[in-house]
Amino acid sequence: MQTLLDTLTRFETLAYIAAALLFILALANLSKQKTALNGNRFGMVGMGLALVAVIVVALAQSAAPVWLTVVLMVAALAIGAAFGIWKAKNVQMTEMPQLVAMLHSFVGAAAVLVGFNSFINQPGADFADPLAASENAFHMGEVGLAVFIGAVTLTGSIVAYLKLAGKISGKPLALPGRNWLNLIMIVAIVALIAWFVNTRGVDAGMVPLAIITVISLVLGLHLVMAIGGGDMPVVVSMLNSYSGWAAAMAGFTLGNDLLIITGSLVGSSGAYLSYIMCQGMNRSFVSVILGGFGEGATPAAESEAKDYGTHTETTPVEVTRLLLESKSVVITPGYGMAVAQAQYPVATLTNMLLERGIDVKFAIHPVAGRMPGHMNVLLAEARVPYDSVFEMDEVNDDFGDVDTVLVIGANDTVNPAAETEPNSPIAGMPVLRVWEAGTVVVFKRSMGNAGYAGVQNPLFFNDNTLMLLGDAKASVDAIVGELNRTAGA
Repeated sequence: MQTLLDTLTRFETLAYIAAALLFILALANLSKQKTALNGNRFGMVGMGLALVAVIVVALAQSAAPVWLTVVLMVAALAIGAAFGIWKAKNVQMTEMPQLVAMLHSFVGAAAVLVGFNSFINQPGADFADPLAASENAFHMGEVGLAVFIGAVTLTGSIVAYLKLAGKISGKPLALPGRNWLNLIMIVAIVALIAWFVNTRGVDAGMVPLAIITVISLVLGLHLVMAIGGGDMPVVVSMLNSYSGWAAAMAGFTLGNDLLIITGSLVGSSGAYLSYIMCQGMNRSFVSVILGGFGEGATPAAESEAKDYGTHTETTPVEVTRLLLESKSVVITPGYGMAVAQAQYPVATLTNMLLERGIDVKFAIHPVAGRMPGHMNVLLAEARVPYDSVFEMDEVNDDFGDVDTVLVIGANDTVNPAAETEPNSPIAGMPVLRVWEAGTVVVFKRSMGNAGYAGVQNPLFFNDNTLMLLGDAKASVDAIVGELNRTAGA
């Protein structure tokens, strides 16, 4: 029996090493659109290998009857797989950000439950051996941190889901002294963890642990409620980071090396992604936590009240003529494209223009959409050629040489007020300088819709800007139809 356990332990170690390497390869490949599919495959294989290792070792070490362990594991896997398959088949790409936020809440809940279970199985105790005492105290600290991070992730992700799904207002909740409230809660949690570490027994330790849980749940809820809709891309990546650290802390409490490695990879990559998103909006991570776009109503109101003149409307026929006369076209998509499900006709339009010898590129702003990489996924789903998709920094200096720019459902990311109006809420935010092109065609449902930041866009009133109002998908379909008509003429 001991030989079998030793063999399984070695298998578990090797499986964890292989899975960790596969997860690293997954992240490396996910960083590029061309290799993202391989990245997903590496991740799936790594997770499958990790699950096999966990199940095999758990069966060998379980004190319960083998049949009962098998039944419980199969039931858990079946429930999770059924939910995952159902969501994967039914979720729309426009709903992907809120799905990701919801999945983050599951990680947070798991970390909280693992923390409580680990504490109940190994509560604080007195040890004559100083080493054993220090290890026990360290374990209690791990439990406290796991519950803290997990609870913040849980409620924060739920609020993010509700905001992204439009079930609650995306406006920031500005309570009086809210930053002091957050600070007081964090200090209280640190003090409670110190108390928790020094408790002895389940009954004594459960009191501070329960209080830690409640305060952490409130903190997570308040943190994200105070963040405006304009910062949602950062919130998604921030919660991704939180969920990683929560998983890592759960790994410490369980003594699971792979969970520690995986959680650290997710946590660190999510933190770096948050940093990239903040750079894309010219905001610091702290400023995002302390308040979101739209909080300063006065500058936004002043921007809305400013007279920019009148806009010029156009038609699909006129846009078709412009495109056929162009040598180079750049398409800058935003969340409006996702809402209208216009990515498929946009892909068709792209191929038609390429067949006519017109150079077509896509310019992607770091915070286009409601989550990092949202536009890239939408375009990949519609099979837009990878070689045509570029990040903002790769094309921003080339707009002066572009004949026509199609702005489809984007607003704040192409707003020149970021560079020209110091009092604007988006002042200093890096934007796509589409106004430097020969002609800009903006696809927009109506002139009354503002972006996440709630500010007017002077681009719409420029002399070289044409507004194509209406549903983006219907507008692009009309242009595609006109192109087909001219081709057959």
